[in-house]
Amino acid sequence: MIEKHIVLEDIDLVTFYGVQNVHLQMIKALYPKLRIVARGNIIKVMGDEEEMCAFEENVAKMQEHCTKYNSLNEETILQIVKGEIPGCHAGEGNAICYSVTGKAIAARSENQKTLVDAYNMNDMLFAIGPAGSGKTYVSIALAVRALKNKEIRKIILSRPAVEAGEKLGFLPGDMKEKIDPYLQPLYDALQDMIPVQKLTEYMEQNVIQIAPLAFMRGRTLNDAVVILDEAQNTTTQQIKMFLTRMGQNTKMIITGDLTQIDLPRNVKSGLKEAKEVLGSVKGIAFVEMDEKDIVRHKLVTRIVNAYHKYESEKKYPLFNEDRQQATDNQ
Repeated sequence: MIEKHIVLEDIDLVTFYGVQNVHLQMIKALYPKLRIVARGNIIKVMGDEEEMCAFEENVAKMQEHCTKYNSLNEETILQIVKGEIPGCHAGEGNAICYSVTGKAIAARSENQKTLVDAYNMNDMLFAIGPAGSGKTYVSIALAVRALKNKEIRKIILSRPAVEAGEKLGFLPGDMKEKIDPYLQPLYDALQDMIPVQKLTEYMEQNVIQIAPLAFMRGRTLNDAVVILDEAQNTTTQQIKMFLTRMGQNTKMIITGDLTQIDLPRNVKSGLKEAKEVLGSVKGIAFVEMDEKDIVRHKLVTRIVNAYHKYESEKKYPLFNEDRQQATDNQ
């Protein structure tokens, strides 16, 4: 009789063991010749060496399935133990990653597919489009996929806190608590793709980091996917400083909507200028999205179209981008 310890890594233990350990009890029943004891992320196994080797191999397959799909059920466990290949998930061919419910997350429009392809081909990517076009959600999915595939060691999230003037000092709490209100859309996406317990663990271990622009200067970001959201609200100096933080084995995704600039009227958007300056630089891709890519409620598309129509008919520039353009033309 021999004894082995199997360490479960990068998975949500509740998903693996099942509610009230139902998956663990099933695994024990399928291996009656082994004594199996689980404590946290460590499984201690005692018994026959040959049986243990098969057990260890199958637990590795279950762990891989759990990591990829964020789900595990009795049918899948039984298929793995029998040596069968678990059934394919819906939409698996085009899936970027999987939600906490096991649903495939995939590009839902042509421009979203272009965004995924551009990410695979370039180290720096700008996704520019209206609210609801999926640019942030798809970017988060790409980052989560890279983390799960161990292509990177961390995800870094940043967003300009325009309302707080990037000082953030008057808000209560530590840095995370100060910037949290501005990063809530990114958290919402992460919570869709990473189980709560695992997401909390990633945050505590700095695998997923919050990096306000005001505190990015001087850093070199290696082995990471770095996402800058709402980049239309950065100044020229801020976006230049952010882009030059890029280190080895790092990909940067910059998202923004040039129709929702909240900067003072006389301040040019750093995203708009980056588009003009970097458009022809090799290794940098720009993906333009439009109202056809909007995947929120159907009213969002109608709202965006209505505003565009109003602008063209009244010839009244509603947005800062238009005001800036009108000023430039004078």
